[in-house]
Amino acid sequence: MAIINTTDSSFEKDVLKAKKLVILDFWAEWCGPCIQIGSVLKDISNEKSEILDVVKINIDENQETPRKYGVRGIPTLMIFKDGELIDTKVGSLPKTTMVEWIDSLIS
Repeated sequence: MAIINTTDSSFEKDVLKAKKLVILDFWAEWCGPCIQIGSVLKDISNEKSEILDVVKINIDENQETPRKYGVRGIPTLMIFKDGELIDTKVGSLPKTTMVEWIDSLIS
């Protein structure tokens, strides 16, 4: 499955009303660690597409949503289930750590 790029205006549809678990990536083009985890998120999106949507939001182009969720550093990853925020991680994570984190929240 492809990664979904959301905006402040499509956030509710893409994240809060999603039918699957959502991992939301707050990122920016100038952020090196954000770029690093991009390929990890793409892999996870492909491997877990039946249970998980990977959604990205560019904080430079969309400032309302990061402000609403108190994002102070990037990359910030948030997991939503049934429209509710259930966990947050800040910083770049290796793939194994990210998969363990996701798996711990879906079991």
